[in-house]
Amino acid sequence: MITGATSGIGLGCARKFAANGDKLILTGRNEQKLEEIRKELADKGTQVLTLVFDVRDRAKATECVNSLPEEWKAIDVLVNNAGLALGLEPEFEGSFDDWETMIDTNIKGLLTMTRLIVPGMVERDRGQVINIGSVAGDAAYANGNVYCATKSAVKTLSDGLRIDVAGTAVRVTNLKPGLVETNFSNTRFHGDTERAANVYKGIKPLTGDDIADVAVYAANAPAHVQIAEVLILATHQGSGSVIVRK
Repeated sequence: MITGATSGIGLGCARKFAANGDKLILTGRNEQKLEEIRKELADKGTQVLTLVFDVRDRAKATECVNSLPEEWKAIDVLVNNAGLALGLEPEFEGSFDDWETMIDTNIKGLLTMTRLIVPGMVERDRGQVINIGSVAGDAAYANGNVYCATKSAVKTLSDGLRIDVAGTAVRVTNLKPGLVETNFSNTRFHGDTERAANVYKGIKPLTGDDIADVAVYAANAPAHVQIAEVLILATHQGSGSVIVRK
């Protein structure tokens, strides 16, 4: 199961796990895009089931998960990918609405999906949770305040879950991408395409596929190997705030 599967890292994960021969449950808010991706992957022989909901809507998420046909209920891998950044202002000038959307999606949405799916993994004594965190969760950067805080929460929640399931064969991975060229910046700047494009000028950024490669590796590591955390940066990126442009 991959949340936020209609673009970026989520779409990259859908394609890479499909190429790995896995059955997929893809979730997202855009029904049309989900159907396009389902058809693309189904035409290549992948079994795909789609669920349309926003991870912020706990009631709808619960309804969709509970509606899964019996043969789709035993989820082996959960990729908690749905997330976003909104705004890039000093904390004292930030938007209340942007803050609530980030917190409800990046933290509470992740918790909702974890609570709905992981009990089954624990009961079956197998499973892999892959949370898409960020280098922003390691240290704040200028004007990143609340987004950085949400990704710091993803790290802490990943660590806490890993401790909680240590007596089982369930594994928990936190992937921490750096600069990835997706629609992330376009969303952050509320559709300002020119401003979003400037984020990636002068450096070759990562792609959603690059992060998906690591996710597939983590899910397919030997049973005794738990890839707890991976920081993935572009070659000319030293940290969340150090980027050398040429």
